[in-house]
Amino acid sequence: MLVLTRKLGESIWINDDVRIVIQNIRGNQVRVGIQAPKNMVVHREEIFQKIHRENREAGASEAELGSVKEAYKSLKTPDTEDRKGRFQ
Repeated sequence: MLVLTRKLGESIWINDDVRIVIQNIRGNQVRVGIQAPKNMVVHREEIFQKIHRENREAGASEAELGSVKEAYKSLKTPDTEDRKGRFQ
């Protein structure tokens, strides 16, 4: 991790397209401005963590749903279903 000291109004550049500017310092809070391309996603860490946690949970749910679908498919055979899709 790179650790830098910046004063009010000073900035940090990441590559050629991301600029981080110290906007305000009040007590133990620092207000940071970020200039980045519109196609670049920028999140606070707690939001980033929540998104990844929900994505992992959704992935687990999709895997469970996939196994249920496979089990259901194995129950359906041409002998048990009529032409209108109803079970006999």
